[in-house]
Amino acid sequence: MIVERYLYHSGKWAGKDNQALDPDSVQLVLAFSAKEYLLEDDCYRDLRKMFPHAEIVLCSTAGEIFDTEVYENSIAVVAIRFSTTLIKTRSITITEGESSYDAGLRLLESFPKEDLTAFLVLSDGSKVNGSELTKALNHIAIKNVSVTGGLAGDGNRFKDTLVGLNEQPKEGVIAGIGFYGPDLKVSHGSGGGFETFGLEKKVTGSKANILYEIDGKNALELYKKYLGPEAELLPGAALLFPLSVTLPETGEQVVRTILSIDQEEGSMTFAGDIPLGANVRFMRANFDKIIFSAASAARQALAMHKEVPQLALLISCVGRKLILKDRIEEGPEAINDVFGGKTPIIGFYSYGEIAPLLQHGPCSLHNQTMTITTFYEAE
Repeated sequence: MIVERYLYHSGKWAGKDNQALDPDSVQLVLAFSAKEYLLEDDCYRDLRKMFPHAEIVLCSTAGEIFDTEVYENSIAVVAIRFSTTLIKTRSITITEGESSYDAGLRLLESFPKEDLTAFLVLSDGSKVNGSELTKALNHIAIKNVSVTGGLAGDGNRFKDTLVGLNEQPKEGVIAGIGFYGPDLKVSHGSGGGFETFGLEKKVTGSKANILYEIDGKNALELYKKYLGPEAELLPGAALLFPLSVTLPETGEQVVRTILSIDQEEGSMTFAGDIPLGANVRFMRANFDKIIFSAASAARQALAMHKEVPQLALLISCVGRKLILKDRIEEGPEAINDVFGGKTPIIGFYSYGEIAPLLQHGPCSLHNQTMTITTFYEAE
């Protein structure tokens, strides 16, 4: 497995790894880009000229991760040539299914399952319901096949997002990449770093990702009570106070970020479903723990397979970026330290992260989380 990274920034392209990778031999290209570049024809056209035979996946972001630095208004690209591993790619638009769940099932069913080692998904982050998508992806039902990925971003605008597979990116696209063969080892890890406070409560009124009632009380009023003086800073303060949700069907705990509030309706809209009957606790940001959790995610990935990864793909929540501000690069730096500075790092800030909570468990949609997918191909 040979990896070469490229960064488009300040009007020019620059390579990072200098491994003399033959562009004609590249099988897979992942490009994470500010949306404005993807709205133009040049980005995909340039990458196709650079890598004429590769499968090319493009995804808009809320910030690009390249090595240990975080960029905005750039294009972070990784080109990969595998030795023995085969890849297959498919995409579907949300309009081709009756729902995000249905679209996810159709995408998954289009992939052969024999010899499948890992599955990576990059999805629209505004029109696709990430919770329903991950439920569909968990029908993969193949032992030890991890499903990871994330939802595209649009800076801090939270509007339209773009994904493309071998074509100009557009809205509503879900792209899947299947990795086949016994020589590729794919690991994963995730970490939040937010701490809970207050008593556990039960969701008594919700619909999909909109929360209306907790313990029979208006959810927004209860939320404001727990925030105290910080409530005056809503909706901006919501990023600092996400919700810990214990899923009733599995008992798994996930973090959900508040996207918006409706003062008249007394409701809150989250970046993932809040199931009826789920137990919830309020959370608050802890800056040091958020950074520490990035290193923890790297250690989880390293523990699954002892070899130093040949590539680490980081997909992290835009909320972490907005919270950490000037300290944002401490996360990638901590991950780089865990890998001993020997692993190429690339990734993006997203509107939702997809990764298992357990080593070989089903995938879940996360918010306010750093997720890592690592790759190592045995020679």
